Amino acid sequence: MGPSPHIRTSETVDKVMRDVIIALVPALLMAIYVFKLKAVIVTAVSVIFCMLTELVFNKIRNKDCTLHDGSAIITGLLFAFVIPVDMPIQFVIIGAIVSIALGKMLFGGLGQNIFNPALVGRAFIQASWPVAITTFSLDGMAGPTMLDAMKRSLPLGDVLIGKGNIYIQSLIGNMGGCLGETSALALLIGGLYLIYKKQIDWKMPTIIIATVFVCTYLLGAENPLAQILSGGLLLGAFFMATDMVTSPVTPKGKIIFALGIGFLISVIRMKGGYPEGTAFSILIMNGVTPLINRYTTPKKFGEVKASGK
Repeated sequence: MGPSPHIRTSETVDKVMRDVIIALVPALLMAIYVFKLKAVIVTAVSVIFCMLTELVFNKIRNKDCTLHDGSAIITGLLFAFVIPVDMPIQFVIIGAIVSIALGKMLFGGLGQNIFNPALVGRAFIQASWPVAITTFSLDGMAGPTMLDAMKRSLPLGDVLIGKGNIYIQSLIGNMGGCLGETSALALLIGGLYLIYKKQIDWKMPTIIIATVFVCTYLLGAENPLAQILSGGLLLGAFFMATDMVTSPVTPKGKIIFALGIGFLISVIRMKGGYPEGTAFSILIMNGVTPLINRYTTPKKFGEVKASGK
């Protein structure tokens, strides 16, 4: 926490979480429209097992039930959003349990976790079952995503995307990919809602997206706009990097954090082995958040450094 004076607000954790859930609804509806019943099943299983895991941990620790704050629901939604719709249900269950258990409750619960819980679950699944998390489909057909095609220089005709202009299809989300990442338009609507409600700072997602656009171009991307419209960039920029628990609290720190995420995503996508890099980039920057906070905390009013130090 920075130096006083501090501003009191009527905002509560419940209100913040409720706004985030509302902001995720457009992406969820678009996922159901594109992937049909499978999207409903995967999302429901993820949310239910996240809530059950948190309930069990609270019982074990003799703590009051914390499900009312809505954070477990958000973790369940976000974990479902970052996995393919064809992911075997047993892997969805394991990922949801790991998200809450390892990503949140073992640190002490909401507000004490270091890493974004949903991304912890995704990283666990990616390390354990890499094929399952990179198998995508659209309308029953398997194939590469837009990012995968760009990474491997495959013809865009082989990409899992609806017929027509690729930018329009990418914008509305009529393409294969992780469940909640496909519709750039739905994610933008949700992100703008959070900015309107003042739950997130517009500068952080803007810096991340702009950094990816510039850096991927400088690193040789033929189509940096497609880098923006495909993959998990928008979901990560608006809904994960802005997590108030795992991101810096200082204005300078937020800028450094956003620049770091954008740079790492670009390097992983253009020079690394994975076509996507949003999840690992956010987790890496989550790890250095305490250090960023330490060196960007505003100087206290009237503070004088000791002589010789």
